Amino acid sequence: MVIVPLLGLLWGHRTPWSTWTGAVLAAAGLYLLTVTGDLSLAEGDGLVLLGALFWAGHVLIIGWLSGRHIEPVLLACLQFVVCAALSLLVAVAFEPITLAGLEGAALPILYGGLLSVGVAYTLQVVAQRDAPPAHAAIILSLETVFAALGGWWLLHETLSGRSLTGCALMFAGMLLSQLGIGRAAPPPTEPAVVTKPSLAVDKGN
Repeated sequence: MVIVPLLGLLWGHRTPWSTWTGAVLAAAGLYLLTVTGDLSLAEGDGLVLLGALFWAGHVLIIGWLSGRHIEPVLLACLQFVVCAALSLLVAVAFEPITLAGLEGAALPILYGGLLSVGVAYTLQVVAQRDAPPAHAAIILSLETVFAALGGWWLLHETLSGRSLTGCALMFAGMLLSQLGIGRAAPPPTEPAVVTKPSLAVDKGN
């Protein structure tokens, strides 16, 4: 949430105060919702931080390409092809691939491929044609809120006051960031309008 507008400054993005404030509120809410115990940085936490840097770059690149240089649906399909090819290479190199394993994981694979990836990421690319990257990052961070609420609803987990406060702060940050909508990124390029050539009329006819 905070890395996206910081990297956006290098790209010349204008980030209004409302987006910065919303990002800080959402980050504080995420801290209350997820961080417990001491603040030591484990190896896994370092990998998550590294992944956040790549994720921030992904959001910025999608916002730059979608609707300006590549049609959103085509861009989403290109993402899927590249990700599938790289994942297949890693799986062939480091994981055993068996027909029984594929049959046993068929439903999760179909759910992840068709809904989590096919639908969700396509909608993200289409939405980022108009949504500024910083706003998109804050909205996408609400995944943590829905995960917590889903655990409470489906798995009967208990949400503490700290967790509820974190959810409220993240939601407030998302709403506050929308006050500066339309000023945090350059407008998308309008499609070219092709005009029909006018027919010259011979006055003598």
